[in-house]
Amino acid sequence: MLFLDELFDTVSRFFEAGGNVLWFIAAALIFMWTMIVERMWFFSYAYPKKARALIAKWESRKDRSSWRAHRIRDAWISKMKEELNSGLIVIKTIVSICPMIGLLGTVTGMVQVFEIMALSGTGSARLMASGITQATIPTMAGMVAALSGLFISSRLEYTANTHAQELADHMTPN
Repeated sequence: MLFLDELFDTVSRFFEAGGNVLWFIAAALIFMWTMIVERMWFFSYAYPKKARALIAKWESRKDRSSWRAHRIRDAWISKMKEELNSGLIVIKTIVSICPMIGLLGTVTGMVQVFEIMALSGTGSARLMASGITQATIPTMAGMVAALSGLFISSRLEYTANTHAQELADHMTPN
């Protein structure tokens, strides 16, 4: 229990030092990783069942060589590609937005620094420290959030394309 209290205190101090923008980064990060976990679950559990059912449906067709059969096959593969790629654009968008949210934190922190300079009439480093901290922490947090999703979003896209190609290869016409 002591560990959790210390962890909570550390995270609370981090959020206080970084300002309100960190809450937006945290929300984006939670949403992004929820989407990533959902896609990983889909690829691991739901997709294999759907693919097997679709291949069995294709194999049970008597006509697999006519023009009409090819169009049906193409439509089924296209529908499965849509399911495989569902949500990937949202994940990529969040990855690209996180650094921008961090830059918003930089701007708000620098505004605080200039406010302090205007009010105090001096460039005291001690007075400006909290504003500079508030300017750098969100930038770092936004970049870390984006980097955490960048690799996995590329991997998910590759996996979706690979599964779609394998499905097309398994649904061979006669």
